[in-house]
Amino acid sequence: MKTAVITGGGGGLGRALAAGLQARGWFCALLDLPGGFGALKDGAQQSLHACDVTDSEQVAATVAQIRAARPSLDLAVYNAGVTLIAPFAAMDPAAHRRAFEINYWGAVNLAAALLPDLRAAHGTHLAITSVAGFAPLKHRTAYAASKHAMTGFFTSLRGEEAPHGVRVALAAPSFVATNPGAEYTVNGIGRPGAATDGIDAMTPDQAAAVILKGLDQGRRFIPVGRVAALSALMMRIAPGLYERQMLKRMARESS
Repeated sequence: MKTAVITGGGGGLGRALAAGLQARGWFCALLDLPGGFGALKDGAQQSLHACDVTDSEQVAATVAQIRAARPSLDLAVYNAGVTLIAPFAAMDPAAHRRAFEINYWGAVNLAAALLPDLRAAHGTHLAITSVAGFAPLKHRTAYAASKHAMTGFFTSLRGEEAPHGVRVALAAPSFVATNPGAEYTVNGIGRPGAATDGIDAMTPDQAAAVILKGLDQGRRFIPVGRVAALSALMMRIAPGLYERQMLKRMARESS
């Protein structure tokens, strides 16, 4: 039985991805903050691991624990993240840094810990980025920057790891309603999927199905949903038009 390591495993999309993989016969090791798993429990196809992905030592220790219990580690799913909605002029610099610590450095910490395992298994890095990882998004300067950083890191890692038989795939959802109505901190940070200005939001199950189908097909880039696919196309052929339409649409949705 192959093993997937999934960060943000207690959240809506993390759970949905785990359920989809388990239906394909996978074992899933889920990582999340203490108290982040809710009613989830260890079972025949999953194990739960309290871990702060911003702490590289914690991540290394957690991976060592999973490694000791499983015959191979075959898939890393970089799903942990936060959103940050605030105009840059009013943004708390500490919140900006925190978004990077979780969204970017959390992924880098896990990639470093799992690098030898995925090489040994000829496995796959699967980064859950965002439309904001390749396109601008209003009031998301810090969030978009962190997701652009993820995109740059993993697309560059692809070339380095290909000689070792390791795949790198990026999935870019638009809006996944994982935490509708969830509160934000005073500095604008919130759990992903809580935005009220989302356009054509998908459920976690819908998003996970698209992501795993793309993974099964061996795709390197997986736009998740109609808006993501259209955004990717427009950013290639008419980025100025995309930006104007995005600003107009989001103004309507938030009014």
